[in-house]
Amino acid sequence: MIQDKDFTLRLIRQLTQALEKLLLGKPEESLMQKELDFDSLMKDIFKVDFNEIAAKSKEQIIEIVKERESKDHADYYEMLGNVFMFHYKTSGNIDFADKAKTFYEQYLQTSGIFALPIITRINELKVVLN
Repeated sequence: MIQDKDFTLRLIRQLTQALEKLLLGKPEESLMQKELDFDSLMKDIFKVDFNEIAAKSKEQIIEIVKERESKDHADYYEMLGNVFMFHYKTSGNIDFADKAKTFYEQYLQTSGIFALPIITRINELKVVLN
């Protein structure tokens, strides 16, 4: 069971880092060659694909995260913020922007880290959402 949790956490961090590079416009060649399959990673992490996660309300997704170990919550929120931000930027879906903002805010609250790139994204999303 511990190995499964460690594996999932590794997947979350790997996806988070890959999305950070995409959001910053600095994807590595190896990342581009891998052609990240978000759905398979989401299935590995949440046991459902992105569309099923996206169809849930913010509150429902937060409840899913709360079912995980509390020490891992910040990793989940950062990853979710990045996933929804990426999908917002590629689709323009305002619901994705709202979810990205929420999960980034949850990340800042749970991590206690001052992350300027995340704060910048939240401010960018606030402009779109207001």
